[in-house]
Order: sequence, then C-alpha cells, then structure tokens
Amino acid sequence: MKQFEGYMHGINLGGWLSQCDHTKERYDTFIVEKDIQTIKSWGLDHIRVPIDYELIEKPDGGYSEEGFGYIDKAIGWARKYGLNMILDLHKTYGFSFDAGHNETGFFENTDYQERFYRLWEELARRFGKNAGMLSFELLNEVTDPAYSDRWNQILTTCIGKIRKFAPTIKILVGGYYNNSIMALKDLCPPYDENIVYNFHFYEPLIFTHQGAYWIAPMDTSFRMPFASTYAEYEEYTEKYTTVQFPEAKIFPADQILGREYFEHYFAEAIRVAKERDVALYCGEYGVIGLVDKADTLAWYREICSFFDRNGIGRAAWSYKEMDFGIADEPMGEIRQELLKLL
Repeated sequence: MKQFEGYMHGINLGGWLSQCDHTKERYDTFIVEKDIQTIKSWGLDHIRVPIDYELIEKPDGGYSEEGFGYIDKAIGWARKYGLNMILDLHKTYGFSFDAGHNETGFFENTDYQERFYRLWEELARRFGKNAGMLSFELLNEVTDPAYSDRWNQILTTCIGKIRKFAPTIKILVGGYYNNSIMALKDLCPPYDENIVYNFHFYEPLIFTHQGAYWIAPMDTSFRMPFASTYAEYEEYTEKYTTVQFPEAKIFPADQILGREYFEHYFAEAIRVAKERDVALYCGEYGVIGLVDKADTLAWYREICSFFDRNGIGRAAWSYKEMDFGIADEPMGEIRQELLKLL
C-alpha cells in the first residue's frame, strides 16, 4: 500500500478559516505565525487547513483577493517552517457536513456544481505551483450514501479541471457518512497516481464524543473509560447516540475493547487501498477534551500505533479550541506524551 509521504504526522487548524464567524478579526488573530512555529516544534510534518467558501467567494460567486491572501499566508508560514499543508474545502456553496449551516442543493443543482468546479480551478491556478508541499482536499465529509454515485461523477470532473493547472498535485477524496472508513470501497478508482483516499476516524463514537452537546440524545454529563467491555460500548452507544455498534456481535460481550477492534474496523479499507494501489490518510481523528486524560492517551496509543503499523498518515483534530484542542489547557497534563504519538 502506498504512503502519503510528507503527511504522516499532522494537525488541523480548525476554526480559523472555517467553522467560524468569518470576520477579519477572526482571520487575523485565531492563528498567527507563532502557532505554526509551535506546531513545527512539536515535531509534526504538516498542517490541514480547512476553509469555507465564504473566505474566498462573494455572495454573487465572485472572488475575494483578501480571502485568497489568508491562504497565501498559511502556505508561506508552512513553507517557512518546513511543513507541508493540505488545503481542505470544508464547505462549498450548497453543501456542508453540518446541517445547521443550511447549505442544500449541491448534489442536485448543476449550477452549484459548476461553481464548485470554478472555485477549484481558481485555487489550482493560484496555488498549484506549490505541489511540492501542498495538497488539495476536494470536499469535507459527504454525508448521505445516496450521494455516492453523483459524488464520484463530480469528483472525477473536478480532478480533471484541476489537472489543467496542477498536473501532479496530490488530491484527497473521501466518501459518504462523513468520510467514513466504510465508504472508501464505494469511491471510484483513483483518477491517477496522485490521488489519496481520505477518511476521518472518531471511533468508537460513544468514547471519543462522550458528553458532546451536539450528539443526540447524549447526556452531557456522561463519562466512560476507554477500557470498557464490548457489551458496555453497545449499551452506551444505544442509549446516548443514534448510531450502532456492530462489533458487539463480533467480539465476546465481556471482552475489553482493544487492538483487535481497530484491526477489524480497518481491514476492508486496507484491502481496498492495496488493490487500488492508493495511499490512505486520516484527515481527522481525536478525543473530546471532556474525557479523562489517561483514557484519552490510551485511545491515542491504540489508534496511532495502528496508523504506524500500517503506514497511514494523519492529522489530529484540532490544534486549538473546537472542543478537541491539543494546545488547550485541559490537554496540558498529557500533551508531551500525546505529541510522541500524533
């Protein structure tokens, strides 16, 4: 299986140019050059920079030179400190992974799709020359599996348009269910040798998102240890989320969840990646800051050791704030140990 060279140990800059109030104050103060210097000092090799279309697009579809300037700044900082960078379109006109953003119609509306193509052509025209240290991520977290076939058509068309300006830049593509590992098998075969299959990983969700206010019907006071049995994971998942925990039917109910869970969870995706000769990359993974810190480390040890054994690059969510901030005070007591794993 290929490796995504130069993108093995990274972190997200969530909340800077995406998932924010899109004000100049936010753009100018949330992430500054010193933060990039800190990330380099942590021993990481890349940053993933999510952007929303509002950063660079005006309501009429025109472009904002000031917005492009922030991308230029991010690239310049990354280059200065010897980091690679992924430019991730976190939201496009007509689609967001977050239903609360009220972006709809992208997968049904060809005008919205053309706007998406034009945006990526413009990004490729401006920034494709940085292919040695920059990669593109077409769209964050497609949600509904019903979009799968249409998404394969859209991503193939978009890659073709990007290739006119950036023939060798690495391009990341992910599948439905919010970049689920399970959706990778349904992605179309790689367009060319410079495609990377991208997924996000927050499993088991009941552990990594325990107490999360945005997960229904979560009790925000709920806490659980990582070293819980499969029966307990199933019980808590059923009680506090709307997802399922099928692994409870595979492993003994009284067994403590461990390495075998991750090996099982990723088996098919690794098979697909080997068959298609494509690199796997985890664009987001992490544990909410509410979790007991020893348990947080235990989860990171398992998933990062799995990534290392299988040559899978990754970027932790997230550098600061966003409920998962590695730089935030709640993580201070374990940060040095954690940085050895990321």
